[in-house]
Amino acid sequence: MTLTSPSLGSSAGWTDARLLYALEEVVEKELDRHLKVAKDWMPHEYVPWSDGRNFPGFFEDGEAWDPSQSKVTDIGKTALVVNLLTEDNLPSYHHEIASLFGRDGAWGTWVHRWTAEEGRHGIVMRDYLLASRAVDPDKLEQFRMAHMSEGFESDNRHSMLHSVAYVSFQELATRISHRNTGHQSGDPVCDRMLARIALDENLHMIFYRNLLKAALEIAPDLAMQAVRDVVVGFRMPGHGIPGFERAAAQMAIGEIYNMRIHHDDVLEPVIRHLKVLDIDGLGPEGLRAQEELGLYMNGLDAEAAKFDEKLAARKARMAARAAG
Repeated sequence: MTLTSPSLGSSAGWTDARLLYALEEVVEKELDRHLKVAKDWMPHEYVPWSDGRNFPGFFEDGEAWDPSQSKVTDIGKTALVVNLLTEDNLPSYHHEIASLFGRDGAWGTWVHRWTAEEGRHGIVMRDYLLASRAVDPDKLEQFRMAHMSEGFESDNRHSMLHSVAYVSFQELATRISHRNTGHQSGDPVCDRMLARIALDENLHMIFYRNLLKAALEIAPDLAMQAVRDVVVGFRMPGHGIPGFERAAAQMAIGEIYNMRIHHDDVLEPVIRHLKVLDIDGLGPEGLRAQEELGLYMNGLDAEAAKFDEKLAARKARMAARAAG
């Protein structure tokens, strides 16, 4: 990579435009790698169409939805709705990253490719839910309208580096959420579908993680501050979904996504892979951000331990009631 912008390690002079230019070669390299390893797949091949039947409305033979028609567990239903509604906001996500990264060159090619791949996720999940009658279709559409009508604004839209840092963690978080939802769904068809989606999310995480690595090399102080800010203030993109707080609590207890999973399976792997806490040669601001990140991770681990204890106690009570 040839740098004609500010010197390594210096925060002065780095703008989003200069960072985009400096990272263009990395984006091109990562895009080429991604296109070689990514495999096209057909959403319709993962949907149990033979389970489908008409709903009431225009069809005289329409059959009303009933909870007994679903094979999916209660926690699986909750997580599937949250995951799908999150995917539904793809138009807003595309707008966010296209505005930050641009629509030209390697950056633009990646933005459009990422959007196209993500589009499959919402397609296959909704088709599965409707064909298998896993959830109430009317409520699902009402939730979608309410969620998308609110719009979406990223917490990190002010900074390209913050956005790259965020998606490095968020793509992995989404992958983990999908995989655990599949495991807890009680339906092998659902598990298979979500496993396929998770493969895409993992490749997206690798793309952004490698981009973040390059950013830490060329602008370490600014990138370190971005990582610190993103980790400390992390929120999943679906936080605006109606009833999200209650659903998130249920998903935490159901071990689909909780504090322990967030620390061990999302934050820690990325931080460890990039050796974020071991980077030296930082300036005062970068060093302070690195120290604060380490302290936060230690505190989160301690809070996760408390959550683990409460969850174990809850399981013990439920087991005792079941045995009695």
